[in-house]
Amino acid sequence: MNHILLLGDSLVADYDWQSHMSSFKVQNFGVPGAMTANLLASLPEIKALVEYADVIMIMIGTNDLLSGNDDFLQTLKTVLIQLSHDYPSAEILVNSLFPMDLPHLPSNSVASLNCHIEALTMRTGCCFLNTHRRFVYSDKQLFQEDGVHITAAAYSIWTRALLEHIAFLIEND
Repeated sequence: MNHILLLGDSLVADYDWQSHMSSFKVQNFGVPGAMTANLLASLPEIKALVEYADVIMIMIGTNDLLSGNDDFLQTLKTVLIQLSHDYPSAEILVNSLFPMDLPHLPSNSVASLNCHIEALTMRTGCCFLNTHRRFVYSDKQLFQEDGVHITAAAYSIWTRALLEHIAFLIEND
């Protein structure tokens, strides 16, 4: 397990994953502003550029939620099915949405969506990476002033969670 493909929005794009996961080959296809439909549309191009991956981590849905796109789970399901087809030997991890603190979002909306995302991962044979829980229980400043983008402390927690999951996969391989 040494090739990691990262897919998602600015939360993925805005971090130098390779320098924090130096024992792996990391390819970051995060795109600021991306929504699930954008990710789905980009999959043929990504497949043309990346023939093989051991682990694919997806963090998508934040922009869908913020723009009021309530059907993004169906698109996410299509993304997962396509990735499973394109990379049959890859372990696909779907990251939970982060616990954003925004006045226009009902307090339980992100947690509720994460339950649906977790159920979707189970139905598609993928894995759910629950960083939401780690963020909720952290005593560190995890969000920038916009309430959406995350700090270096949050990236540290997220990277550790991802590496722990990969270590588990390697141990059980």
